[in-house]
Amino acid sequence: MRKWFIGCLSTIITITLVIVATVWVIDPYFHFHKPFSFVSYRLYNERYTNDGISRHFEYDTIITGTSMAQNFKTSEADRILGVKSVKETFSGAGFRELSENLDRALRRNKDLKTVIWSVDLNALIRDKDYDIYGNYPEYLYDDNLWNDACYVFNKTVWYEGVLPNLIMTITGRERTTFDEYSAWEKELGYEYVMSGYNRWEERAEMQQGLSAEEKKMVEENIQQNFIKLVNQYPETTFYLFYTPYSICWWDYLNQEGLMLQQLEAEHIATKLLVQCPNVKLYNFNDQYDVITDFDNYRDREHYGAHINSRILEWLAKGEGLVTPNNYEELFEKEKRFYLNYNYEEIFDE
Repeated sequence: MRKWFIGCLSTIITITLVIVATVWVIDPYFHFHKPFSFVSYRLYNERYTNDGISRHFEYDTIITGTSMAQNFKTSEADRILGVKSVKETFSGAGFRELSENLDRALRRNKDLKTVIWSVDLNALIRDKDYDIYGNYPEYLYDDNLWNDACYVFNKTVWYEGVLPNLIMTITGRERTTFDEYSAWEKELGYEYVMSGYNRWEERAEMQQGLSAEEKKMVEENIQQNFIKLVNQYPETTFYLFYTPYSICWWDYLNQEGLMLQQLEAEHIATKLLVQCPNVKLYNFNDQYDVITDFDNYRDREHYGAHINSRILEWLAKGEGLVTPNNYEELFEKEKRFYLNYNYEEIFDE
């Protein structure tokens, strides 16, 4: 009986050590260490992977944002801007999630000097704590060794992380690059945009602006998730840009009577952000050749990868830069264009 007990205990300990050692070596989400050169990594699940990238990769620049930033290529950013970048995007994220991830990265990496961050225009009029995701792998975000058991003995981590990486390594497949990480390729063009757009047949009455409560919501959203962060890290330059949605999105605002509210929210955000000396704010809503060309879009908001490439070029050249001296003039120009655009011609195609 004693031998049987010792044998069972030894087997359990051995299996446990093998499991721990395998997860530590493969470490699919870079929780324990930087990537090993002999392992082929599949960069796959953003909310599992990004914190490990922040912890253990070597970089001086982070590209972040929602799905609007997923098609950026770090190889292009490095070449165009002269940086060493990683990509940490979060599909569907609110501003708070993006801000908190950047805060963790900035605390851990003193070499992080540049942030490229897409600011979704459709997320301005939201609560500062907006979040549609309820189950985060928070055990990956902290430095508590005890809850790492949730990582090591996690079925999902094994099935979606450890085993795919082992198979890729054994079969000699290349690891996922940051150019490929989270990137998507979908058909672009008029028919694809319109297939997902349900337009109101009758135009709603235009709302004349934000309520006092809505104005406060926008201000708190920007203050908590942008201003507080950038002020905390004055040595880091934040390249923020408003996402250039298609003309179909502006038609949606026009048809549903939300145009003036959206423009006022943008004005409030801009007025706050341009006051920060380490923020370079860009607005590409005057890139009309892009915005009015449906061949650039897969739906009313999402643009193709070639537009992400153009955005990097615009950032490098300073095109679309908003400053305390020009933001009012640029805003009035934008307001005139989108309030007076002939949206009906969109549907004559």
